Amino acid sequence: MDVTLRQLAAYAAVARAESFTAAAAELHLSQSSLSRAVADLERTLGMRLLERDTRNVRLTPAGAEALRIADQILSAHRAGLAQLGRYVSGERGTVALSTLPSVAAVLLPPVISAFRARRPQMTVRLLDGLERPVLQRVVDGDADFAVSTVARRTAGIRLRPLVRDRFDAVLPEHHPLAERSEVSWEDLGREPFLAVGADSSVRRMTDAAFAQAGLSADPAAEASSVATVGGLVAAGLGVSAMPALVHPLVAPGKLVRRPLVDPVVERRLHVVLPARRALPPGARRFLEQLEEFRGAGLRPGCGHGLPDGVFWEEGEAS
Repeated sequence: MDVTLRQLAAYAAVARAESFTAAAAELHLSQSSLSRAVADLERTLGMRLLERDTRNVRLTPAGAEALRIADQILSAHRAGLAQLGRYVSGERGTVALSTLPSVAAVLLPPVISAFRARRPQMTVRLLDGLERPVLQRVVDGDADFAVSTVARRTAGIRLRPLVRDRFDAVLPEHHPLAERSEVSWEDLGREPFLAVGADSSVRRMTDAAFAQAGLSADPAAEASSVATVGGLVAAGLGVSAMPALVHPLVAPGKLVRRPLVDPVVERRLHVVLPARRALPPGARRFLEQLEEFRGAGLRPGCGHGLPDGVFWEEGEAS
């Protein structure tokens, strides 16, 4: 049945007004165009919808039922277009964001809160994990973008600098090294070292720092979670090294942190964008919210700033 929205809208206007003249004025159409649209609808349906003479327009029983159904169809059409408009404007939909656990738990919550306050119909889907699968989700299209470390250039992505954070020694309370204002990697390497799992970007960087200091630090123990490693340190089983962004997740109040030197090691986190795929509108709006936070230079103590040892970076996508 080849019925168009234009025909339904024309018929509904005439049926409600019971006048071709009034309906034509409402729709800004000529009466001849309106009459033709209604006649085409009646011909397609094979039934008369209106009884009309020179003065009056009345609905037939079939016309009353057709008006009820036309109103339903037109209302659903308007609602669908409104939903599409909200999606196009970034007011409705889902943002799929792939990221590291520390970023998901520490850096992004205030951004998500502000984003949702402005766009309550948007859903943020966090896909947290280790660096390699985080990046692969962007390449595969399972995530709109990512916030992550990047060990090496990967085809299919481009990078925008976001934040950097410094590595600190993580020590049990009352440990002799806790009396110092800073700790060297060589000092740390003399202690039982508790490492994050081998697949972690944190482990990659601690191994590289020990190597740069001319050391080979074989872990006394390792665990996949930084929180677990923090618990082992708090229990006095050894020492560790972690970037500043993870500190809020690691046994708060039970550990001592000291800046690591010789070498000073900083981890850089990027917004990871697909190289050849346009971002959905909602994802663009989320990145605008993130840029607003960075542009404000929010610091600790303002309610949603960066932890100590974490700094915003400047730079364009590459």
